[in-house]
Amino acid sequence: QVQLVESGGGLVQPGGSLRLSCAASGIIFSGYIMSWYRQAPGKERESVASMSSGGTANYADSVKGRFTISRDNARNTVYLQMNSLKPEDTAVYYCKAYRWPRDYWGQGTQVTVSS
Repeated sequence: QVQLVESGGGLVQPGGSLRLSCAASGIIFSGYIMSWYRQAPGKERESVASMSSGGTANYADSVKGRFTISRDNARNTVYLQMNSLKPEDTAVYYCKAYRWPRDYWGQGTQVTVSS
């Protein structure tokens, strides 16, 4: 049974930082592309960052220079370090594991940026 469990969300002031974690089980983690998505109220889910099995990272323009994705294959965990947070970063953040032809999603963790 595949499980992706996100943690680390919460309430933070503008300009603050959070680190999200996503722990995976039931998959050969090192072989999967790991991604973070987010969905704000009334908006579609959007890609935030992804990292290939080889360690290549890609970011949405809106988070470049502020967010960093990383992975620890020994711990089957992917991280999203979020710095200089803005109110528009408020959303539910989801992690996804993808290896053709399947993808798996976590349940999401809420991030709220507000003063």
